[in-house]
Amino acid sequence: MSGEFLGTFRNSVNKLKWITIPAVFKKKFNPQIKQTVIITLGPNTDIAIYPLDNWNEKIDKLKNGIDRDKQLLSNLRTFASSEQKIEKNGRIKIGTELLEIANIKDKVIIKGSGNYISVWSPENYEQFRQKRLEEHRKLFNSMDYQ
Repeated sequence: MSGEFLGTFRNSVNKLKWITIPAVFKKKFNPQIKQTVIITLGPNTDIAIYPLDNWNEKIDKLKNGIDRDKQLLSNLRTFASSEQKIEKNGRIKIGTELLEIANIKDKVIIKGSGNYISVWSPENYEQFRQKRLEEHRKLFNSMDYQ
């Protein structure tokens, strides 16, 4: 099983639709999957990059779930790329369809999202982050951190 992805990085998209996965994330991949990933629709206005072992675990859970899980499975598969490997320098190609859905043009935010890596347009990420920050401040205070 690949490790947990945490952290946020800014990067760019080159003219051929390649992005670079940060080295700190590449180190979290289970060596047995040889940096093979599945790229699909994310839960927000983002793209999800799953290491193959994490993808297979997610798919197994959804296959055995309720109808809602099976609908998510169908949606993930509809937008999923075929398996691809991250190049040694960390580059990976993102399909035009997913880039358009996520409103990504020339800059990206690459964020660790637990068992997958999310890729955002900077504008969509700022909106998402601001909303989360407001919700956090309403729900939690310094006593929750003790």
